[in-house]
Amino acid sequence: MPAAPTWDPYQYLRHSTHRTRPFLDLLARITDVPGGDAPRIADIGCGPGNVTTLLADRWPGARITGFDSSPDMLEAAREHAGPTPGGGALDFRRADAAVWTPEEPFDLIVSNAALQWVPGHADRFPSWLAHLTPGGVLAFQVPGNFTAPSHALLAELCDTPRWRARLEGHGRRYVHILSPAEYLERLTEIGCTDVDAWESTYVQLLQGEDPVLDWTKGTALRPVLTALEDDPAAAREFVAQYRDLLRKAYPAGPHGTVFPFRRIFAIARAGAPEATR
Repeated sequence: MPAAPTWDPYQYLRHSTHRTRPFLDLLARITDVPGGDAPRIADIGCGPGNVTTLLADRWPGARITGFDSSPDMLEAAREHAGPTPGGGALDFRRADAAVWTPEEPFDLIVSNAALQWVPGHADRFPSWLAHLTPGGVLAFQVPGNFTAPSHALLAELCDTPRWRARLEGHGRRYVHILSPAEYLERLTEIGCTDVDAWESTYVQLLQGEDPVLDWTKGTALRPVLTALEDDPAAAREFVAQYRDLLRKAYPAGPHGTVFPFRRIFAIARAGAPEATR
């Protein structure tokens, strides 16, 4: 089984504006969270904490904990820790979403672009729902572009004779992502109400030299870079081959490089929604 990737929070944040937009769209659809002016919120896979701070903007009095398994991401996130201007608080703790079970009730559990790294993450939903307060909300978004050239070419390159022995499986880690309809069905089956599931494709205009490669260096390419980190020459060779494939798949235009990106969203409520209205 491939080792967990090593994360680079600063590389990840290079495209923070585009990466943040889906989370803002998710937040806009979340309503009627229990907890009044100070809901208890968990952010699963908080990364460097930049989107966790948006929760404090939306609910200024909230007590928010961000959870992540990466020490490097948590180190960056802790720069945001402490009291918030609205009277709430932010803190960050290490936890693996694959096994995390809440130790206290939460009014809102959110996750932004993290559950795609957790095989079988939908099996965790019953445990998380059991630790939501009545009427509490589970909300998440995951990338849904794993058949796009950016990811398909990565998987194909990993499976070539040159790389198969060292990288087999590193480019195909996302087959467990469900469709919006499947998420809706799974959440409804476990007793959620007000389930809302949808998808959006963000047609992003990226700037700079090889911007799609730069994007994937913060996410999809991390497992490969981790597997080759003890062999810098091999890593450079692989990245150069992948770069050339991406240049053909995403040619630069007069105004930048167009990079369509599909996202899948879901929001579900635990218990009877009328209790919170």
